[in-house]
Amino acid sequence: MSYVISGLPVAPFAPLFEMDDAALAALGALRRRADADRGFPCRVSLVDAKAGEELILLHYVSHDVATPFRSGYAIYVRAQAQEATPYGDATPPVFEGRALALHGSAAGGMLRGATLAAPREADPAIAALLPPAEIPYIHAHNAAYGCFAARIDRN
Repeated sequence: MSYVISGLPVAPFAPLFEMDDAALAALGALRRRADADRGFPCRVSLVDAKAGEELILLHYVSHDVATPFRSGYAIYVRAQAQEATPYGDATPPVFEGRALALHGSAAGGMLRGATLAAPREADPAIAALLPPAEIPYIHAHNAAYGCFAARIDRN
């Protein structure tokens, strides 16, 4: 089954980096600096921030649907993030070494299937979850922390 993994668009997050800490706090967001080369996955570029990079940690509604499966959680966005080129039938660097929870949804946002993917097993798990026509997209979440990782669309 052919699929595409996309990062988030950069435009909605760019103004956050111009805000001071008080303005960010009013939005429930925080400015952070990565203290390691791993552990700060950017949802725009789909790569981990390097130690020293500035990020914003914020709440993001990743599945904005009028169903019980509406969901949101904290995500990181790097200050220097460039939008990721979509990954066709391949997983982005930010998936490497992470266990993922994959939630397959119907067009209206209702959950139709789910599975867990161990590190380095995302591709076969995605391929197994997408075949039913009623699942046009999957939301990937980090299994341990629960944060949104990326959207996967049937291609």
